[in-house]
Amino acid sequence: MDFRSIESTETHRNKCAACFRQFNKLEHLVEHMRISFHSVHEPTCGICRKHCRSFESLREHLIGPLPKQECRDIFAYRGCKFCLKVFDSPNSRRIHQEKCHQSGDAGIIGRFSNLGLRDNLAIGGGTRGPQVVALACKMVGGGSDGSLDLCGRVCLIDEHENIIFHSYVKPPIPVTNYRYETTGIRPEYLRDAMPMRQVQRRIQDFLCNGEPMWTIRPRGGKARILVGHGLDHDLECLQIEYRAEKIRYDIQTGIQDPYEDCVATMRLYMRMRSQVHKIQDYPLASDPQNRNNFASWRQTELERMTPEQMLELSRSDYYCWCLDSLYNP
Repeated sequence: MDFRSIESTETHRNKCAACFRQFNKLEHLVEHMRISFHSVHEPTCGICRKHCRSFESLREHLIGPLPKQECRDIFAYRGCKFCLKVFDSPNSRRIHQEKCHQSGDAGIIGRFSNLGLRDNLAIGGGTRGPQVVALACKMVGGGSDGSLDLCGRVCLIDEHENIIFHSYVKPPIPVTNYRYETTGIRPEYLRDAMPMRQVQRRIQDFLCNGEPMWTIRPRGGKARILVGHGLDHDLECLQIEYRAEKIRYDIQTGIQDPYEDCVATMRLYMRMRSQVHKIQDYPLASDPQNRNNFASWRQTELERMTPEQMLELSRSDYYCWCLDSLYNP
C-alpha cells in the first residue's frame, strides 16, 4: 500500500459520519462528536446524507452560492424546493410538489424555499395600484467585539411570497463575527458579494419605483408599500431612507388579530411535527442514559470505534418536534 492510500484511509477514519468534517487525529474527531450532538433529528441531505444544523444550512448545501455540485445537480432534477425532500424520479417530485405547494403551510415554508441568489428588481410594472413587498435582513457583526450590526444578507419578496431580490451583502467595514450559528453566513459568501452601497441604491430605487422621495404620497402613486418586522433597524443598517407613510412595521394593519399569529405558528409547527425520523429510546443528550456516551473516561474505547459507530451513540441536544407525534398520532 502506498503513502497516498494510507493517507486516504486515515482521512476517512477521521471524518465525521454526520457533517463530513475531517480531522488530523482521531482524538479530535472524538472531541468533535462530544460537543456536536449530531443525531437523526438534524436536517439531512437526501443525496449525500450530510447532516446540517438547520434547514437554512441544508438549503445552502443544495442551492446556495457554493453548493455541493453533485447534490445541486440531482436536487434540481428530483428535489422538492419547498420541503427539500429528494424523490426517485422527476415525476414523483412533480406530484409531491403540487401537493406540498398547495398545503396549508406552503406560505410559511415557501418564504424560505429556493433561496438561490436572485435579482428581479425593476422599476415600473403593475397597474392595480402600489405593489406590496416585504424585506428582511440577516446581520453579521462588526467592530472590535463583533457587536455592531452589519447587513450580510437581504431578501425581498412579493405578495405571493415569490423572491424578488436575494443577495449576500459585502459590508463597508470588516466583519469580525459572522454569527454563523444564526446567520448561516461564512466568510467566502461575502468575499465577492454585492457591495452594500450598490444594494442600498438598488433597493431604494426599487421601492420609490420612479418617484422622487419628496413627492411620495401616503395614498396613490407608484411607490411600493414596504412590509416587515423591525424594519427601522433593517433600513438603518442598509442606510436606506424611505417615507414612513409607505412602511408597515407589522404585516397586519389597523387592529391586530392574534388569530393570524396563531395560525402562522400552528402551520409551521404542524409541518415540523410531521417529519419522520428514526425513533430513539433516549432522544436527548441530557437524558441520564446518554450522559456518559462521550465521557472522557471512555476515550480509548471511543477511539477504537468507526465514525459510524460514534454517530450511532450521539444524541440531539434539543427536543425535535417530530417526537410529539409519538404522543399525538
